[in-house]
Amino acid sequence: MRVTKRALFVLLTLSLCAPAQVLAPEEILSPQMRELQQKYLAELKLITQAAAMHSFPYRFYFSRTLDLPEKDHAASDQRSVQFDRYQGKVVLKITGNYFASYSTELMSAEDRARQTFTDVMLPLLQSVTPTLLRSDELQAFAFEISHHIRRKVLGVSSEGVENVVLILPRASAARFAQAANTSAGDAALAEGEVFLNAAPISLWAHPQTISATGAAAALIAKAAATAPAVSPGLLRDGAVQPVAKVTVATTSAAPVGSPVPEMPTRDTSPDALKTVQKLYQDSLDRMVQELNAQVHFVRYAPPAFIPFHKGVYLQLSLTTTLPELAGGSQYRLAALAFDQHIAHLIRPALAYFREDRGDFDGIDFSSSVRLNSDPAAEGGSVAVEFIFPVSLLRAYERFDCTGQQLIDAGFVLINGERVGLNLQNAEAGFPVQP
Repeated sequence: MRVTKRALFVLLTLSLCAPAQVLAPEEILSPQMRELQQKYLAELKLITQAAAMHSFPYRFYFSRTLDLPEKDHAASDQRSVQFDRYQGKVVLKITGNYFASYSTELMSAEDRARQTFTDVMLPLLQSVTPTLLRSDELQAFAFEISHHIRRKVLGVSSEGVENVVLILPRASAARFAQAANTSAGDAALAEGEVFLNAAPISLWAHPQTISATGAAAALIAKAAATAPAVSPGLLRDGAVQPVAKVTVATTSAAPVGSPVPEMPTRDTSPDALKTVQKLYQDSLDRMVQELNAQVHFVRYAPPAFIPFHKGVYLQLSLTTTLPELAGGSQYRLAALAFDQHIAHLIRPALAYFREDRGDFDGIDFSSSVRLNSDPAAEGGSVAVEFIFPVSLLRAYERFDCTGQQLIDAGFVLINGERVGLNLQNAEAGFPVQP
């Protein structure tokens, strides 16, 4: 067979570049994982070679760091193909960043995850060699791919990142490879677990359990409700971490013991918002002047009343600066922001408003979270909003509920997307089991 100069150049380029995307065996601490990495090193390189030859709809990069800006990829560690553990199982872990950008208005969460699966995970899965599919030592494949999303938060356009994770048993992957038709292939894929930002979702028509991490109505009505919480992440820092199913802690001091009666519809028209703003403007000006050293208000976004959930909420835009060592997932940053900053602002802020007034429904603590190593004067890479009804804030003010109960019954948005947040788990993380 005649090999052209161009083909020879392509093959040579692949042979030089692809190995850099497979972690070297000697860098793996676990003896068992290191042995598997060495044993199947050639097969792992074939996966990256196939990816290099594949034409993705948008740019895709192997990477050990998710949510990485594209300009930083050239200098980043791209050795993201390796053996690891997930919930006690041996998995082949592949992570990367996909620079597709989806509109949250035009595509649902499931549609966005399904598109990234089709564009990236499916070609990578199809590149897996028969040798790996027959290996009894390998129990599952773990893919984690980030993509970008476009959305509007309170009318302002912004862009964020979502992470899609697929955990597919090896036996299911083998059945998918041998499937005679699309239905059989989909049935094999449906045996896997899929997560979007650590929340379980379903990509296929087959019924699967979906975790409603944002069941706030039930939590407000009954603080004793049990629901899965979003974990700090699945694959982080080269380690596969389990999705934690935790229950909302309840005590006899829960602020709400019976269903909350339906509240009358609040007038949220622009004129109504202006009226409330004018009513409280003197108090807001005094709050900014007296509490700025503690709150760190954003200069260009003074406190303002906004419509939210058919109600009127006071939005306080502020900056949260955390120690550099506090870095981690966005869930960890959000949890630390609440414990170290927001929780200490609730009582001072409430002091500026009379308890017997019912002119607005809640407060939105909207914070730009950054580390103290960030040279930016204000803002940060993680935008977190803690939105709480006034009644629950008053309960917290009287020490009738915990910060976790306040969060469970309120709204937490990270980069514009609602999430569940367990403070203790998010701050501690989940250690990898050997």
